[in-house]
Amino acid sequence: MVFMMRPALTCSCRPASVMPSWARLLCWVVMLTVAMGQTALAQTLLRDTEIEETLDRYAHPIIQAAGLPPESVEIHLIGDKQINAFVTAGRNMYFNTGLILKAETPNELKGVIAHETGHIAAGHIARSDQGIKAAMQPLLLTMGLGVLAAAAGRPDAAIGLLGSAQYFGTLSYLRYSRNQESAADQAGMRYLEATEQSGDGLVAFFERFRFQEVMSEAKRYPYFRTHPLSSARIAALRSRVAASNIQAKADSPEDVMALKMMQAKIEGFLNPPGQTFAKYRDTVVTLPGRYARAIAFYQNAETEKALAMITDLINDQPFNAYFWELKGQVLLEAGRADEAIAAHQRSVDLMPEAPLLRINLAQAQIVSKDPQWEDEALANLQHALAREKDNSFAWYQLSILYDRQDKDGEARLASAESRYYAGDLKQALVFAMRAREHLTRGTPEWRRAADIVLASEPTKGDIQALGEQ
Repeated sequence: MVFMMRPALTCSCRPASVMPSWARLLCWVVMLTVAMGQTALAQTLLRDTEIEETLDRYAHPIIQAAGLPPESVEIHLIGDKQINAFVTAGRNMYFNTGLILKAETPNELKGVIAHETGHIAAGHIARSDQGIKAAMQPLLLTMGLGVLAAAAGRPDAAIGLLGSAQYFGTLSYLRYSRNQESAADQAGMRYLEATEQSGDGLVAFFERFRFQEVMSEAKRYPYFRTHPLSSARIAALRSRVAASNIQAKADSPEDVMALKMMQAKIEGFLNPPGQTFAKYRDTVVTLPGRYARAIAFYQNAETEKALAMITDLINDQPFNAYFWELKGQVLLEAGRADEAIAAHQRSVDLMPEAPLLRINLAQAQIVSKDPQWEDEALANLQHALAREKDNSFAWYQLSILYDRQDKDGEARLASAESRYYAGDLKQALVFAMRAREHLTRGTPEWRRAADIVLASEPTKGDIQALGEQ
């Protein structure tokens, strides 16, 4: 897991206790205005090969239909029960686990993917500043009138004007945003049609949450705060679907099963075990139901029950790499590293190009502390990092391995890489400085340590020490 922290919003005004009410409100409105331009949220990013592979399989034809290379769009999973999906600069697409759980069909999820792809293809993120500037004009004008009223000795009028500033600014921004939403809807429909898929899923998804249109901002799901919903928008989508030559058809059994397995895994890992057991009762004999219950037993520290159920799943699908991955995870956390190695090795044999599965195997090999696995663990980590250079956990595992082999410079450099990609620049700098003291001057590793120092907000003293080295 990776944690993204919300950027702090601060106000340089005097402490609230010594500020008049109109000034406190002005400060609050300024802070809110700054927040309008920020999209970073305090969220937990989750990694899972099965879910990522499924979302990629759903998304790649749609992204390709938009004229974009599928590998240029990164899909991320956020562990949050709220319904939300959004894109950010750099062609990054984010989906909350809550949205995946609420999808009733694969076509609904694909409709949302198509819509978000429309935002990326149209460059809406790159042009979002235009919307913010449009919102700022009425906001700043009304705020200016409020300040003048306060200076003229009319604090009551000032408070009224400053309070309405946010309202007028927000309305202006939402009007701009609605234009973008309509454009993304129509673009998404084109991509679905190009891949011979119906837009019924997207319409059905919006229809199910039509009630969000009349709810207050605070009570809406995050998705419908950033994606304003309206009856006119739904009607336009429905007309487009009706005029389309693509007839609605049932999702393939493979896509339906993939969605149910994703949902079962999310429920099992993110919900309390009791809640999972209640939803997937022991009378449920479906594959997703057994999957969810196996994970819930594992979460509930009932190792033997979890392993027994996982073994049954493997007996049904011996070539399912994700079942072997789960078995390895349960065994490793139960302190049975040697058995975990065998299970994780099987998952890697079935999906040799999956970086996360390789990292799981390397971790089990390192935890075993058996020297016979060290070379294989190194090879697995290097293979994974060739695909995911920014995987901080893989670098951390590599630092443990190098430290065990008394490779001090390499171990500290791997620690620096781990902290750098985790966003801890202070510790990255410390480890990189220490790495250079142990690495051979002029080697690629020595130069990489210097790069990390220079990229980690060094002080003048750090730069001077770097020069001396």
